[in-house]
Amino acid sequence: MESVEKRVLNALDEIRPFLQSDGGDISLVSIEENGKVVNIRLEGTCVSCSINQMTLKSGVEMTIKKHAPEVEKVISIE
Repeated sequence: MESVEKRVLNALDEIRPFLQSDGGDISLVSIEENGKVVNIRLEGTCVSCSINQMTLKSGVEMTIKKHAPEVEKVISIE
């Protein structure tokens, strides 16, 4: 079975084209608490976007949890 990190990176690769089409991007910062907490960084226009928290919850977190069900929380850090 693939590592949590590899599966999270696969999830980010799935999300990235949508963010890049709007001038943004996303990167993995760290995975903590034995794979339960994922810290990501929104970049480019995503930083100042008024709906970035909705994007984080409905798009990013949902996709990461689909790839890595053990993830409990996704946190956007600056």
